[in-house]
Amino acid sequence: MQARLICLGMAGLVLAIAAACGSTRSPADDAASRPAPRTSASYVLAQGEIVTLAPAVTLKLERVNDSRCKKGAVCVWAGYISYSFVLTDRQGNTSFLLADNMPGASTVTRNGLTFTLLGIEPAEAPALKAPAPDYRVSLRVNISQPT
Repeated sequence: MQARLICLGMAGLVLAIAAACGSTRSPADDAASRPAPRTSASYVLAQGEIVTLAPAVTLKLERVNDSRCKKGAVCVWAGYISYSFVLTDRQGNTSFLLADNMPGASTVTRNGLTFTLLGIEPAEAPALKAPAPDYRVSLRVNISQPT
């Protein structure tokens, strides 16, 4: 009987040691294996398109204003193309503008996010009597502070 109790005690001890040593991963290992949070991303938007930047955070290209001198026209100034955006988050809606060839309008920071104009389509102004082109804008969004 005593031998049986010793065997049971030893078996319990072996199981306890095995359970304690079973996990060789530490919380630091788990954190290291997770992908780092994204701090920036690039998007291409057409007028009216909406992208989700994060849970409960969206960006909409509301409007395109192309005042560039049309091909075949005689103009006093070269003009510019601007893009009106609406950022929606838990704080509400925030409007802002990004523009090409307009001082101080190629990068804007709102609600901890920095928006930078990367490219525009079409790169050249359309012809004088051409229909409006399918405008697209490329932008980079960087997290500039915790949100």
